[in-house]
Amino acid sequence: MLGRVRTAVAQLVGGLGPAPGAQPPRDSPAPPPVPPGPSACRGPPVGGGFSRPAFLQLTSEELQRADDHAGRAVQSPRESRRRLPWSTGYAEVINAGKSQHNEDQACCEVVVVDRRCSPRCNPDLCFHYWGLFDGHAGSGAAVMASKLLHLHICDQLRDLVDILQDSSPPPLCLPSDSRALPAERNRAPLAQADAELRNDALPRFHLEKAVSHESLVIGAIENAFKRMDEQIERERTTRLVAGGCCALAVVYLLGKVYVANAGDSRAIIIRNGEIIPMSREFTPETERQRLQFLGFLRPELLGNEFTHLEFPRRIQHKELGKKMLYRDQNMNGWAYKRIEEDDLKFPLIYGEGKKARVMATIGVTRGLGDHDLKVYNSNIHIKPFLSCVPEVRVYDLTQYEHCPDDVLVLGTDGLWDVTNDREVADMVTEVLMSYEPNDPCRYTKAAYELVVRSRGALKERGWRLANDKLGSGDDISVFVIPLGGPGNYT
Repeated sequence: MLGRVRTAVAQLVGGLGPAPGAQPPRDSPAPPPVPPGPSACRGPPVGGGFSRPAFLQLTSEELQRADDHAGRAVQSPRESRRRLPWSTGYAEVINAGKSQHNEDQACCEVVVVDRRCSPRCNPDLCFHYWGLFDGHAGSGAAVMASKLLHLHICDQLRDLVDILQDSSPPPLCLPSDSRALPAERNRAPLAQADAELRNDALPRFHLEKAVSHESLVIGAIENAFKRMDEQIERERTTRLVAGGCCALAVVYLLGKVYVANAGDSRAIIIRNGEIIPMSREFTPETERQRLQFLGFLRPELLGNEFTHLEFPRRIQHKELGKKMLYRDQNMNGWAYKRIEEDDLKFPLIYGEGKKARVMATIGVTRGLGDHDLKVYNSNIHIKPFLSCVPEVRVYDLTQYEHCPDDVLVLGTDGLWDVTNDREVADMVTEVLMSYEPNDPCRYTKAAYELVVRSRGALKERGWRLANDKLGSGDDISVFVIPLGGPGNYT
């Protein structure tokens, strides 16, 4: 087992590689341009072949340059082409050779939500959507999620079109009669229950949790991620969906921004110089206790090869019977335990920082896909330890008066590996201040500059930042979304 793990770790130093036969040839044609206007919920299913974001509208020559690991040309929407909603800025660059193609994907849409079989009581809902998908072990899962996740969110919102636009509390149950109005949905079930229950029983049965409209949207996004993951599992063979992906999605709906993160991408709001974190990374270190608890509850998932306990280093056989520092799923601190035979197994979580891995294989603990991922040269599946459920954070745009320099920055880990939140905020502010507040191209320039500076310049010793430290050799994708200024909320 130790030899297999060492081999696996060695292969992972440069990142997970694509599965054989999972991608089409390098000269694949450029994707068709995205037609203007909002997309509807019932969009057609799309294949999972390699592509770049359709909103870039790359020509065949531009697509070839975007796929060049040597030049690493930064790609962003051209001024002469259709502008993204809210004048959103976007830029991306391919990795320095870690994988055959750029395995990041992105999506930016305006989506109309129609009702599920009910009369028109209120106007249809419309939400704005941005998504970043950082693929690994192939681009198939990222491509598929970039084209379909917003449709799953749309489908989950269809039952909520009238509920979200009605000020009364959400109904406990959706009525079977779809013709009931929102207010009637709240009153009818309780009135019927009042007639059937004795007076002394009413207080007990009528103690209900208060459910907000905001929590309904959060639940819809969480369920959409689960449905997306289930679809990838069902169709991974027919669509050649290789590997998995981290997913960072933003939904703007009824004055609020919902940021959903499953993976190690990151989102921050920059408001009047202040930095507001809108996500956290999910890695073996940040989710240690969840992973250990699952291994403790279901030891069969460890395949008799791993231990759920964590030790400061690998235990040697000669240390049997000695007391060594350890921690389990219930501990934040450390304590001593006597080393037993089972403790000689490989730890479920091993390594530190960016080198931390689950079962010596994968460095992220949430995302989509990875249904076929196994420990190297074994039959131990890793998917049970990976969650597709995102953490959703909410920001109410109506609570603040935003200026044109207030933005939401989304970036895959290729950006954050070499820059921190403050450096990103300072770069964005510097670029925005060099353009007029009403210049719609300023946000694209900010995204472009973030990618250029985190990639660095090619020198004799590889890609280097301005301070001569190593630049990011990973795929980098960045959205800069303005939160204020004229015309951004139309």
